[in-house]
Amino acid sequence: MTQILDLRDTDDPRDIVHRTVQALTEGQVVGLPTDTVYGLAAHALNASAVEKIVEIKGRGDAPMAISVRSRQAAEDFFCESSPIVRRLSHRCWPGPLTLVTPCEHPHSAVGQLPQTVRQRIVGPGGGIGFRVVENRILQAIHRFMAAPLVLTSANLSGQPAQSTAEGVAAQLSDRLPLLLNDGPTRYGGASTVVRVVGNRWEILREGVIERAAMNQFVKPVIVMVCTGNTCRSPMAETLMREMLRQKLGREDAVRVLSAGVAASTGQCASQQSIEVMGERRLDLTGHASQPLGDEIMNVADLVLTMTRSHRAAILAAWPEMQDRVFTLRLDGGDISDPIGMPVDAYRQCAAQMEKELQQWLERLDDQFFPQSSDGDEESA
Repeated sequence: MTQILDLRDTDDPRDIVHRTVQALTEGQVVGLPTDTVYGLAAHALNASAVEKIVEIKGRGDAPMAISVRSRQAAEDFFCESSPIVRRLSHRCWPGPLTLVTPCEHPHSAVGQLPQTVRQRIVGPGGGIGFRVVENRILQAIHRFMAAPLVLTSANLSGQPAQSTAEGVAAQLSDRLPLLLNDGPTRYGGASTVVRVVGNRWEILREGVIERAAMNQFVKPVIVMVCTGNTCRSPMAETLMREMLRQKLGREDAVRVLSAGVAASTGQCASQQSIEVMGERRLDLTGHASQPLGDEIMNVADLVLTMTRSHRAAILAAWPEMQDRVFTLRLDGGDISDPIGMPVDAYRQCAAQMEKELQQWLERLDDQFFPQSSDGDEESA
């Protein structure tokens, strides 16, 4: 008979968390809430516990997922940290994404797992599905465990996944020793499963994150930065967007933004900038300035600054972005500010930026630009 611990009946869930960690460490399988559906979890270093999941579900050879506490923890397992893998892990975790990526390299932490466990989590082509779940209880459990968890949905194989503990108990009450009840899950549906190999990605199962949203999550984001976001960076944004359109044959493949380190919100581009872009048949009339902030930096793949001081200011605020923030000039120099000068100075500035942008465009290889395909697969 299943022991059910109701987290809603306690003001301090730490005792339940500690009991759950002890049960997992002792090799038990625990039913617990995630952000998507209820799951069955086992200690990833305990091969017999993982086999118990298979027995409880009556599950065949379909691979199970690995649940880790953070994006940083997942990176210890990744053998291929492509731009798309990094992009999705930054934008979707913690959250309802199962990210499947190749993990056969001997230096991956996957090699520390028992062989029978690896056989249960490795899917076709050597891919392993990873989750970073947005759930307070599971996050608390992970904080007390050095190893990851093997995770799959808490239901009999072939039966619907459950978003409530009552639904899990109805299916598995005679098979599951411990079940945590935290009420209905946040999303009430399965995670979206995405496989990434190099610059190719495919949705294996569409779940909580719909295809249209995934198309946006995989899209590269390039940010141009100056001071006030009314002269240089808006022109650089417009030029880069047009150059990418010509290179890729479409306008929506890359998201190009601009911002200022000392910008106000909603200012128009300078009249000279509008005029110079108009001479190139590019429209800057709809531009509205914006300050650089977390909302932009959290999704940026590449940040190009007009000066060294802009780059220094950004890295002082976001030091973890060291490998994604560069001066537009490849030699590390500055793009001169034309503000307050005649229109010819803006023309010279635009020409200089165009030359530098072309060199950056040549440096962006195929790995930077995602290619998609379709598929179907079951996961946790």
